[in-house]
Amino acid sequence: MLYILLNMAIFTALVIPMGRYLYKIADNQKTFADPLFNRIDNAVYKICGIDRRDMDWKKYLAALLLTNAVMIFIGYPLLRLQGALFLNPNGIANMPPALSLNTVISFMTNTDLQHYSGESGLSYFSQMIVITMMMFTSAATGYAACMAMIRGFCGKQMGNYFVDMIRITTRALIPLSIILGLIFISQGSPQTLAPNATVTTIEGTRQDLPLGPIASLVSIKNIGTNGGGFLGANSSTPFENPNIFTNMIQMFSMMIMPGACVIAFGLMFHYARRHQKKTNSTGDDDNTPNEKTPLFGDEGRTVFIAMSILFVIGQFVCFFAESSGNQVLGRLGINVSTGSFEGKEVRFGIAPSAMFTTAATASAAGSVNNMHDTLTPIGGMVALLNMMLNTVFSGIGTGLMNMLLYVLIAVFLCGLMIGRTPEYLGKKIESKEIKLAVLSVILHPLLILGFTAIALSTNGGLAGITNPGYHGLTQVLYEYSSAAANNGSGFQGLANNSNFWNITTGLAMFFGRYLSIILQIAIAGSLLSKNSVNETVGTLKTGTVTFGVITAAVVLIFSALTFFPAIALGPVAEYLTLGR
Repeated sequence: MLYILLNMAIFTALVIPMGRYLYKIADNQKTFADPLFNRIDNAVYKICGIDRRDMDWKKYLAALLLTNAVMIFIGYPLLRLQGALFLNPNGIANMPPALSLNTVISFMTNTDLQHYSGESGLSYFSQMIVITMMMFTSAATGYAACMAMIRGFCGKQMGNYFVDMIRITTRALIPLSIILGLIFISQGSPQTLAPNATVTTIEGTRQDLPLGPIASLVSIKNIGTNGGGFLGANSSTPFENPNIFTNMIQMFSMMIMPGACVIAFGLMFHYARRHQKKTNSTGDDDNTPNEKTPLFGDEGRTVFIAMSILFVIGQFVCFFAESSGNQVLGRLGINVSTGSFEGKEVRFGIAPSAMFTTAATASAAGSVNNMHDTLTPIGGMVALLNMMLNTVFSGIGTGLMNMLLYVLIAVFLCGLMIGRTPEYLGKKIESKEIKLAVLSVILHPLLILGFTAIALSTNGGLAGITNPGYHGLTQVLYEYSSAAANNGSGFQGLANNSNFWNITTGLAMFFGRYLSIILQIAIAGSLLSKNSVNETVGTLKTGTVTFGVITAAVVLIFSALTFFPAIALGPVAEYLTLGR
């Protein structure tokens, strides 16, 4: 309990300064790093011929989609030809067509769902040039889309996609990845181009040790909320996660950028509203703040509270479930008072494993330091629900974008209850915005439940299920929840490297990423085109703790109505069966 609370306190202390830094990056304000990074950015703009003028929402969206499409078309042939390319000391063969398509979609959508084992499925060239490159660009894409959306919500111009993408990459992702990479190297993670080593163990047997540029990939896999591991067992291996210190570092790094985006949103609206009030009252358009910078901003605090409520509930439920142990083993006379250690690293234990599970599925990072297939039914349900909610510090920007949709719905419902036209951030919320918001919210369960139904009714889907009954259903639900939420963590135990699973999860990842972004940017463009309305005594206050609780309740109620039947037939039924 103390470990969990201490980690939450440290996370909060770290996320506030990072949020302020992201706000300055997004708002083109001066930072301590400008003398260096301005030169780098200007060189990139000049080489690439980038026009830095603001875009409308359609041009912004077109630039985002075309850039991602180009990188997908570049990555696919490189995976297909990796066996003939250089930096392949272990002689890895070319990746099959369906798996290559699934992999490039997975990493370009920031999902990093892996239907292969990294040390045997990818060459060093593919790990660095395809996988690591897409980890940077997909994280930057999510951030750029988020900043464009919140600018539209705050009544500011949408910005320039290429500028947003370059600034977050050079000023945050690359520097943080270098720092984290050096930390992981100092703790024992390999960073080499040497081939795998064959050693003699203390038992006298021979064992192959997978090597490679592991530390550099692990750093961006966490800070970019990617989650894809260099090794098949991901962060449960000592080479990717050497000790309890690196375990904590990975948890903080996978959550800090999503949380910082919430802080940046709160600050951006705070100063946009302050600027508007000052202009309306004095005619002065000076936007230089004359007050102490707030920690969150009222609207950012509301969203942060809603996300934190959902995260803390999931954290403690998962911790207590794993601490209670396996009921069946208890009835057999086996001591389960120390909790369920099946599938967990004994060097981490119950609390760090439970917190890592919750953080990875809540933040959409998808890293694993234990095998989720071996979680207790309720512990596995928490991981599953985090991805079904897809709003709890989820991804770099994407979780905030999804939460803002629920905020719009909450504002609309509250407006109906008090008999007023709903307003949010000084803009009237009308039928167009609500229709787009509901369509985007419904898309997520449609992908999860729709593809699950297809998998359970076709031979290709049934062939992948390795556990009968309720647990098998949870395997399928988890796979498509991970794909649609762009999380990437695996429940394991599912035979998913087949044409059926590669194609269907690829479609879930693709639509879950890009259709959502299209609808969300369209909502921001619609709000940007509207005139601001004056705040009155009857205006619903959305920057309060009460409204944060209401928003969290709306998320839980919607998810309960949508996913409860599937959850009841999967992990809940399995839990009741074990306790029978």
